[in-house]
Formats: sequence, C-alpha cells, structure tokens
Amino acid sequence: MELNKEILATLQAGNNIISSKQVQELGFSKNLLSIYVREGLLVRIRQGFYTLPDSIEDDMYTLSLSSPKIVFSHQSALYLNGISDRTPFEHIITMPSDTRIPSSLKGKCICHYVKPELYNFGLEQRKTIFGNTVNCYNSERTICDLVRSRSKIDEETFLAGIKNYAQSKNKDLKLLGSYADKFHVLPKVRDFLGVLV
Repeated sequence: MELNKEILATLQAGNNIISSKQVQELGFSKNLLSIYVREGLLVRIRQGFYTLPDSIEDDMYTLSLSSPKIVFSHQSALYLNGISDRTPFEHIITMPSDTRIPSSLKGKCICHYVKPELYNFGLEQRKTIFGNTVNCYNSERTICDLVRSRSKIDEETFLAGIKNYAQSKNKDLKLLGSYADKFHVLPKVRDFLGVLV
C-alpha cells in the first residue's frame, strides 16, 4: 500500500504535516488516515494531525496549527527570541481571553489568557529550530510577561532572561518602556533592569 499522490503532495507542501481537515478537503474520508496509520505510512502526532514516519516532529509548529490564536510566550518566547538556550519542559502560550484553548491541547501546554486589547502587543513571527514559522511575542513583550508572572517562574529562568535581555544588542528599551507602561509593570521593570529603562 502507498500514500495517495494528492495526500503525499499536500504533506510535502505542508512541512510533512497534514490535517484530517485537509484530507477531507481533498475529497477523502478521515478513515483513510486510520488505515495509513495502521499500515505504518503515517504517524498521528496530535489530534487531527499526521506526519510521515521518518519525520522529526516540530512540536512548537504542530501546537501552533491547533489554533491561529496561539502565541508562544513567557519561557517559550525567551527560547524563540534567543534570550534563553533552554527549551521549556512545557510550552507556554498566550491566547486572547475571548477564546479558549482547543480541548485537544488541554494538559499539553500552559496557557495564559490576556485581554483582547493587549493580545497583539509585540506579536511577531519566529522560526523554530526546524525552520517553521510560529507566532511569538517579541523580546520586549516577553520581559513584561515575565515580570507580570514572576511568582510562577523559577528564579534562575527569570533572572537569566532579564540578564540576557539586558546584554542583548537587539534590545529596544523605548519599546520595552512603552509595553511596561501598558501592562502596568513599568516600576518593576525599572527595578529589574536598573538604569537601562
């Protein structure tokens, strides 16, 4: 048995990932995916998403496919922005408070909710280590999020993130000050970054 050529082409065009929705849009039944999994032609990587057996899973990318509202934040954003070289044990995402995390992701990541009017501040796109593009908050927004969530973050990660940001050549202190003001953490950010802000 071989993969259908249309399904294979869609897989290859989508970073070796295909969703059950895409399969149905091609005119095939979702049951075909179960057959492919049983035959060892595909591997189910997350509810509704499949890949080739020899593919290395980009878990950040597959997580982001579950909802266009997912934005990597906090420790995950530290990593994607190059402020930390430690991959978080659990990915941390932020979504607007008028949406909900898909049920398939419950227990698979840590989700923070933010008011819709604050959701877009610092929203950019970053590449994962596999070269796939995901939504992520920029360094300045990430520092504000760390300060706001300090009690939930281990001390070493928190201090390393602040220190690495302070030493970064790409930091934008004016933008950081603007975000910190909007998130009502400007005095705390000034305390942690001293004379920088």
